[in-house]
Amino acid sequence: MSRERKKATGGLHDKLQILRSITHSRALNDASIIMDASEYIKELKQKVVSLKQEVACEEEEEEGALKHKYSSPTVTVETLGRHGFLVNVFSDRSCPGLLVSVLEAFDELGLSVIEAAASCADTFRLEAAGGENQVDNVDEHVVKQAVLQAIRNCSEQ
Repeated sequence: MSRERKKATGGLHDKLQILRSITHSRALNDASIIMDASEYIKELKQKVVSLKQEVACEEEEEEGALKHKYSSPTVTVETLGRHGFLVNVFSDRSCPGLLVSVLEAFDELGLSVIEAAASCADTFRLEAAGGENQVDNVDEHVVKQAVLQAIRNCSEQ
């Protein structure tokens, strides 16, 4: 039995020496090695918490940068003559169907597009000149709000 105990104690001693080297402990007795290992574990836990906070801060900064990068769309509407409008739309990003959505908004307002130039690659740009067909009480503000709503609807899909 004493041989088995020495063997078990020897194995434990070897494991404590490994623990001592891993934790960079200078302690010589077993209890001190364990105390140093406990302190080392606490330090590692603090490092983990600190790193998690750093990662969270970096993610917040990246999200803020993305929100800043993708600003809200710009829509300007000018009255042309008696019943026409010049509409300029710019958005930092385009989504599938955005041009169709904006043109449908014109149609719902009763505006016919006389001439237009559009780009829908990474950004969205539209310059359209239109005339009023049938609906009265359509002014610059109404056209602008309809275009902005069309952009929001498309972005949500």
